[in-house]
Amino acid sequence: MVGVCGSMSSTPTGSTPSGTTEVLAGVAVRAHGLRGEVAVDVHTDSPEERFAPGAVLTARRAGAPDGVLTVESSRPHSGKLLVRFVEAPDRTAAEGLRGTRLVIPTDALAPPEDPDEFHIHQLEGLRAELEDGTVVGTVREVLLGPGGELLVLARPELPDALVPFVHQIVPTVDLDGGRVVLTPPEGLLDVE
Repeated sequence: MVGVCGSMSSTPTGSTPSGTTEVLAGVAVRAHGLRGEVAVDVHTDSPEERFAPGAVLTARRAGAPDGVLTVESSRPHSGKLLVRFVEAPDRTAAEGLRGTRLVIPTDALAPPEDPDEFHIHQLEGLRAELEDGTVVGTVREVLLGPGGELLVLARPELPDALVPFVHQIVPTVDLDGGRVVLTPPEGLLDVE
């Protein structure tokens, strides 16, 4: 079975001015309590890694220069993660982080341990082709749903196609070759 791993499900945010690709790890939604904890809406499968003590995140807010936040501690609470940052020692400072997007550069992500797992940013942009080499589109994005992952294929002059990201349909992910090979069941890529 192929799949996504850990931070692979972090939401891609694009490229920085220096050309580095980033992913969204979380969003600070509000201050919690009096000790400077921040409730974070998590956007990664690996919060224990992304928000481990000592982890450094880029803090991005509209209309403000990027900053750096260092995780002091984190703990789950009511579907969110409560995080204390070294740079926000009290409730007032924590409240000032409301709406801050917490991002990490993709080059800081460890490669997946399982060779059949990939980070989202590795899949997006890959050429999608059939076993005979016929190009059918480009992976535009990866959707993460309760039933599993779907590759969204952008196809020239056709509507996007949704392809289940399972080994039976996507037997080959060739990162070096910039492609995924598909063996779709009949009708999967048909236009209705």
